[in-house]
Amino acid sequence: MRKANVRNYGEYSSENYGAHTLVFSDGHGNQFWFSYDTLVAFCVNGEFHIIQNYWGTTTGKHLNWIDSDHSIRETIDEFNANYERLMAA
Repeated sequence: MRKANVRNYGEYSSENYGAHTLVFSDGHGNQFWFSYDTLVAFCVNGEFHIIQNYWGTTTGKHLNWIDSDHSIRETIDEFNANYERLMAA
């Protein structure tokens, strides 16, 4: 049985803030990054997707910690469609 895993990403020195930057691994190689309670990036079946920043500077910082390449950021509609497609498979 593969275990799920949770850890922090980013550069927060305090665990109080680190709780807002969590990445979950499902034991099958898939990962899900959250900024606060919002899914902002995922890698499922080797496909990595990251959303554009719709929220503000803090989430922007979190997104840059995940991947600083702004050219690969997806609109909310693209992001949600890719998530639904990959999770339905």
